[in-house]
Amino acid sequence: MSEPSQQQVYSGRYEIVRHLARGGMAEVYLARDQLLDRRVVLKVLSPELARDPSFVRRFRGEAQAAANLSHPGIVAVYDWGEEDGTYFIVMEYVEGPTLREVIQRQGRAHPQRAAQLAAEVAGALAHAHRNGLVHRDVKPGNILIAEGEVAKVTDFGIARTGTSEGLTQTGSVMGTATYFSPEQAQGLPVDGRSDIYALGVVLFEMACGVPPFSGDNPISVAYKHVSEAPPLPSDVNPDIPEALEQIILLAMAKDPADRYQSAEELQRDLVAFRRGEEPAAAGMTALVAQVPHATSTMPAGDATTITPRLPGAPSSGSGGDWASGGSRSGPPRSNPWPWVIFLAVLLVLAGGGGLLYQQVLSGGTQ
Repeated sequence: MSEPSQQQVYSGRYEIVRHLARGGMAEVYLARDQLLDRRVVLKVLSPELARDPSFVRRFRGEAQAAANLSHPGIVAVYDWGEEDGTYFIVMEYVEGPTLREVIQRQGRAHPQRAAQLAAEVAGALAHAHRNGLVHRDVKPGNILIAEGEVAKVTDFGIARTGTSEGLTQTGSVMGTATYFSPEQAQGLPVDGRSDIYALGVVLFEMACGVPPFSGDNPISVAYKHVSEAPPLPSDVNPDIPEALEQIILLAMAKDPADRYQSAEELQRDLVAFRRGEEPAAAGMTALVAQVPHATSTMPAGDATTITPRLPGAPSSGSGGDWASGGSRSGPPRSNPWPWVIFLAVLLVLAGGGGLLYQQVLSGGTQ
């Protein structure tokens, strides 16, 4: 699809102002709603995906589901439609950077600030979950910092409704490997607890300045989410309070049954931490093995990808500042060599992994 001219109008109403971002799934534009005279974000599905009837069917259903969400912490979906043989979504325009940009520019957050933003995101996710929608791509690039320094979640474009298959491809998993839950990496069914895990990873990154896992490609990172315990946040940043560390580890438990069972529970603990109260996580056990001094200096990969799902594997366990836990032992790790061989074969077949980097909806607006 050629880039539209400055005067192109979608649905006789949404006039393109300028290009914002490009992804594997969509082109993203700033547009003007001529009817209401307001700025909006227009996301136009790539023509390759628009030719896939099953993808379009799921895209329509999930766009409608996202449009039904109404919460101050969720970027609103105003409209969607078809134009020039493809499909588009019209979203609220939020003036402000993404959390990804804030972390890159300012580094780790003060623990109180990190808890505040995570609590706001948890509240938004709780609303979506109550309405039967799981985000499945919670990451800093999909969290906007709006006026008043409040968090707003965007890009429910690959969200999964309670009755839909989600925007996935056969034999693959769509999402962002840095923030995958173990079950999502394996292509298993996901629910709201997968979003909780991803938010735990985001909270880790806010508090530490780096994500818990990194690697050369999405497969290696997804493998770590499934098979390796994360480093203790306090090993990466000694200034992290124990209570916040317990919250992070409980949110990132490998087994969904060992995590917070709802976004509301996580939000309550984050609010309690900010008030100086003991969070419920302090009385629970997150079965996360200690990984001494496992700090990471690699930047987080924040591009949504389509990654081959990892084979089923036994759970390896349950498990400057920019604003002013449980058991640490777990079961021994399983033999990693079958996984290493499997991943090596996949990388060879994928031409060194290059085919895995299909980027999807860019996180947020500038």
